[in-house]
Amino acid sequence: MKKIAIINGHPNKESFNVGVIEAYKQGARQAGAEVKEIVIADLNFNPNLQFGYQKRMELEPDLIKAWEIIQWADHLVWVHPVWWGGLPAITKGFIDRLFLSGMAYKYRENSVWWDKLLKGKTGHIITTLDQPGWYYRLMYGRPSVNQLKKSTLEFCGVKPVKVTYIGIIRNSKEEQRIQWLQKIKKLGEKLK
Repeated sequence: MKKIAIINGHPNKESFNVGVIEAYKQGARQAGAEVKEIVIADLNFNPNLQFGYQKRMELEPDLIKAWEIIQWADHLVWVHPVWWGGLPAITKGFIDRLFLSGMAYKYRENSVWWDKLLKGKTGHIITTLDQPGWYYRLMYGRPSVNQLKKSTLEFCGVKPVKVTYIGIIRNSKEEQRIQWLQKIKKLGEKLK
């Protein structure tokens, strides 16, 4: 049975992202997967990496529970909006506080190389936009995807990481949203 962790990176619990997550969960459960969800906005933690990497901050209980879910999972599904080309601040803070040396990766002594401690896991980023995905890639170079996929997940060993764009959200009609949710449910059914 595939174990899937869905990380909800949208701070608004009434956003379209919640519908996206529910559609994915429904599809994945119908395919026989076990699904756990991390709702970053519900976690009680300081998203500010207060001392940078000079001094380790103690992890709050909610971050410890979130990390246990990430370790448990075979497949990590990140759902978030793109704001100003990047991740919402709370999602970035979650990554800053949790994806730490010794947990997600480990630098080798006297070397420029590192060990990828999340090897064996796969990932999928589902991101909502107020522009077409092709435009975000072409005009802006998809900075949120580069940050989360390349500089975080793949850096820590999660591979492959697929990406699904949903947009334009801002002007979308109910009919279009229903089609997107059906597409996401099918992704969940395929366990991708």
